[in-house]
Amino acid sequence: MSAPPIRTLLVDDEVLARLAIRQALASHPDVEIVGECGNAIEAQQAIRALDPDLLFLDIRMPGMDGFKLLHGLKRDTAPMVVFATAFGQHALRAFDADALDYVLKPIDQERFDQAMTRVRRHWQGMHTASAAPRAAAPPPSPYLQRLSVQHGEHIRVIPVDDIDWLRADGNYVHIRAGAASYLHRESLRQLLASLDPSRFLRIHRGIVVNVERIREVHPLFQGSAEVVLRDGTRLNLSRRFRMQARRALGMA
Repeated sequence: MSAPPIRTLLVDDEVLARLAIRQALASHPDVEIVGECGNAIEAQQAIRALDPDLLFLDIRMPGMDGFKLLHGLKRDTAPMVVFATAFGQHALRAFDADALDYVLKPIDQERFDQAMTRVRRHWQGMHTASAAPRAAAPPPSPYLQRLSVQHGEHIRVIPVDDIDWLRADGNYVHIRAGAASYLHRESLRQLLASLDPSRFLRIHRGIVVNVERIREVHPLFQGSAEVVLRDGTRLNLSRRFRMQARRALGMA
């Protein structure tokens, strides 16, 4: 069963910004633009009248901002939302508001297409779920699923699954995700409390590793050991955390 077209409403007080989104959507034939609004008050009326499936929503607009607009919608019937804004500092708040993605202006087509891939996956999942027998939904995870970090002038949103390992640096944490490295302003202790302990293993007072990245453990002298990751990174496994590592990795 194929999903129907995604009926989309553009909400932005700048005409050129709405035009840029229209142009970016031109390569997505499964999207039908059903209207445009220049402010949140117009958008409230349009949402009631048009019942769109997707909003491209600006944050800073005269009168009422995008967050207040979303706050006034019923969550169980609200459309999917992608924020399109020039301000990167609101990314974490956007995901807290259940937005599917957060695209910065000026629109970059490649990044925009990534957002649409996420929208399309969610849209198809909704229709697959509606066609399938109803089952009890699993409870939401109490642990972080994504992490927002300052990266230059922007906010980079990192899926927690992409993190390889973490290293403490005072009140900061160095995050390694593939070839990328980020500096996050939070203590390792605070961050670790938000991560799933079945997925992230503390191997040293200042080092935490994603257990899915561990390839080997090499015993060393005097009870210490070395953890080798899939990419060849070698990290010290201190004696203090060795028993914990044994249990997590199924070691005899």
